[in-house]
Amino acid sequence: MSLVQDRMLRDMERAGRAPVTQKEYIAAIRHMTEFLGRPPEQLEPDDIRAWDDEMHRRGHGRDWLGVHVAALRFLYRVTLCRPEMVSFLVARKHRRRIPHILSEMETGRLLAAFRERRYHAFFSLIFDTGLRISEAAALKAEDIDRAGGLIYVRCGKGGKERQVKLGETLYRLLRAYWREVRMPGPHPVPLSKESLLFASNTGGPISIGGAQMALQLALKDAGITKRATPHTLRHGFATSQLDSGTDLKVIQAQLGHSDIRTTQVYLHVSTRLIRQAPSPLDALTPPP
Repeated sequence: MSLVQDRMLRDMERAGRAPVTQKEYIAAIRHMTEFLGRPPEQLEPDDIRAWDDEMHRRGHGRDWLGVHVAALRFLYRVTLCRPEMVSFLVARKHRRRIPHILSEMETGRLLAAFRERRYHAFFSLIFDTGLRISEAAALKAEDIDRAGGLIYVRCGKGGKERQVKLGETLYRLLRAYWREVRMPGPHPVPLSKESLLFASNTGGPISIGGAQMALQLALKDAGITKRATPHTLRHGFATSQLDSGTDLKVIQAQLGHSDIRTTQVYLHVSTRLIRQAPSPLDALTPPP
């Protein structure tokens, strides 16, 4: 499907799709065509239906299926100009789950348990800003605005840019990390604007897989048995913001959510809001 793939890539570039989205969409189309054994221009709607039913039967996750559905819609609606091929294809409804979070004490133990300074700084940033792990990994020195107290997220989901707050504690932590890890020695080299904030030992982008392994090792060292992922720290940021009284719209903007309903799920895990809710029985019972 090289010709179709090239056309789809050009169409995605015109549409402003982020590089990571382009890569995911192409991989999704390849997966489908390999499964069906024919190129996409030779398929019929029944072929797409059969593939969709089989993928659900195999139990693929909601995120995996969502990427594939979005890729197919783009391919047939935009690149191949055959919208009837996917007119029936919709993302199936799912039960929205309440996110799991770590307590403040558990989060503190976790961040203190990282064996490498790089991962301590990396996950401290995620917890303090709510960035996705891919967004944190893509940060450059020029994205840290000390004077304005902001971090610029230029590689957000869907190619969207946004700003998040740069806290004073986080800034000091990042500055110490840079001096001690990225530019060690008695005479640190000045920060280059194009330098990646976090990098691997070879100087390339930090490995997301390596960071995830470091997180699991820190959980074990901290004695935390709860299941936790980088997104757990993002959930912790959102819940902490809500518990501190931050407006839901502000939290939405910082998390980069397109739909406020995605942010509203944190209303269900905010202990402050739960404790502040009035008790109907208390209203009926006079105080002793």
